Amino acid sequence: MSGIAPHEEPFARFAELLADAKAVDRSKLPEPTAFSLGTVGANGQPAVRIVLLKSVDERGFVFYTNHESRKGRELLAHAQAAMCFHWQPMERQVRVEGLATIVSAEEADAYFASRERGSQIGAWASQQSAEIAQEGDFEARQFVIERRFEGMLVPRPPHWSGFRIVPHRIEFWRGMPSRLHERTVYIRVENGWRTSTLYP
Repeated sequence: MSGIAPHEEPFARFAELLADAKAVDRSKLPEPTAFSLGTVGANGQPAVRIVLLKSVDERGFVFYTNHESRKGRELLAHAQAAMCFHWQPMERQVRVEGLATIVSAEEADAYFASRERGSQIGAWASQQSAEIAQEGDFEARQFVIERRFEGMLVPRPPHWSGFRIVPHRIEFWRGMPSRLHERTVYIRVENGWRTSTLYP
């Protein structure tokens, strides 16, 4: 089964599910904004890690990171990315495929300013994904950065910003008895989104 859905419909549907996930008892679902992020390396090797969603609207899904980290380098070199939200207590899953773009400096500045100071210091001190040469190096870098910005607001590091995954495919999965799961897919088309229902 297929049809044309309004442009904003998959995002409205996702927002409703995310709100439901945030309402689940934290003992059962500690971090509802967590998702698996898949990237592709220069040799074609996929890599997956857990990241936290910071915002979503009809433009796409936003998270922040060090652009010199492995995921940052891979997304800058190969924009193709995949995301998967799994809200197990709700028997819900959302899979997203799309292209990564860098958020505006204004967006990144505003989010960085909202972080607690320790996280801001850490963004400067961490050479994310690089090897720590010897024990104590990271703590020493933190101390240097704390002294550098003592009594000052901590500015956003030039290597730290956000990515927006602009989706071209979003799949909503709902667990059902006997593994007869419901799967609805939205594919971006010129005039909105084409929807279809998949076999489980």
